[in-house]
Amino acid sequence: MAKLFAFFLALTMIAAACTSDSSEDGAVEAGEDAAGDVTDGDEGGDAAAAAAGECQPGDINISGSSTVEPISRRAAELYEDVCADVFITVDGPGTGDGFKLFCDGETDVSDASRQIKDEEAATCADNGIEFTELKVAFDGIAVMTNPANEAVACLSFVDLYALLGGQSEGFENWSDANDLAASLGSDVAPYPDAPLDISAPGTESGTYDSFIEIVLEGIAEEQGDEQLIRQDFAGNADDNVIIEGIAGNDTSLGWVGFAFAEENIDRVKEIAVSAEPGGDCIEPTSDTIADGSYPVSRSLYIYVNNAKVSENPALAGYIDYYLGEAYTESVTRAFGDSGYVELPADQLDATLAAWASVKG
Repeated sequence: MAKLFAFFLALTMIAAACTSDSSEDGAVEAGEDAAGDVTDGDEGGDAAAAAAGECQPGDINISGSSTVEPISRRAAELYEDVCADVFITVDGPGTGDGFKLFCDGETDVSDASRQIKDEEAATCADNGIEFTELKVAFDGIAVMTNPANEAVACLSFVDLYALLGGQSEGFENWSDANDLAASLGSDVAPYPDAPLDISAPGTESGTYDSFIEIVLEGIAEEQGDEQLIRQDFAGNADDNVIIEGIAGNDTSLGWVGFAFAEENIDRVKEIAVSAEPGGDCIEPTSDTIADGSYPVSRSLYIYVNNAKVSENPALAGYIDYYLGEAYTESVTRAFGDSGYVELPADQLDATLAAWASVKG
């Protein structure tokens, strides 16, 4: 019996040694295949997000700026891949129309290409809607014409006012603005004697408001022009329609968010802009927008309904993902191969801090 016991004991020790060697030298660790490659597992990093408890079922309704829409939509697509029971609706009727819905309590998030106006904030307050503003990216407003329009390469704010300000209403040709531009000190005029076909945002668009505020308002005030911008063109909230207008007219003029212009750069021509007559003509690029040297740059925002963050756990998970794991791809790849300009680290930290204060 003693010999038999010793035999079995020896077999047990040999088996244990083999198991130990296998674990140290040939084991397939969690998350790797036999070749040592990382496996998708439960969708890799996406599964980690779900495992962290971020995925709560629910519906999320987002509306507002057509400029910010592609960022929020991309973040939504990525998040719905992670969390199958979350359904997110994103549309872009314009910043102003988005705030109307938001301040009536009809949406959870309002995309905005400008900050909320005092009167809009007052409407929210009257309706008991408390909100948090979150800056998410930078965008430039690209001034555009058709590639066939070789006569125009750079315009100053003065030129843009002469062509698009309140005093230019009724001008049918570029050259109609020659006298006004000369009186304002333009060094670009005279302009070509060609039809001035304007394709630009309408009043419901934050891009419309931002363009007036950045480019036209100061000059209009100096001129006593309370109208600020000509009213005799058909504005549109859909950036794609604006692009079609620019691409379809050889002597067109208009503006749209930089990312949309870049996405269609084979069909439109971006015009360099200087803030002052005779100043440096700066072309819109990711770098000139990020460093503020391009004079028609702006910040982009989302506004979150504070109460709905508490009421709808899916919303908190989505915003966490939007500003976290999905942030870079959503901003810089909003159109697949192109997008907007990320916030520098300090500004993104400020956004994250503001969001943390809402979540509690």
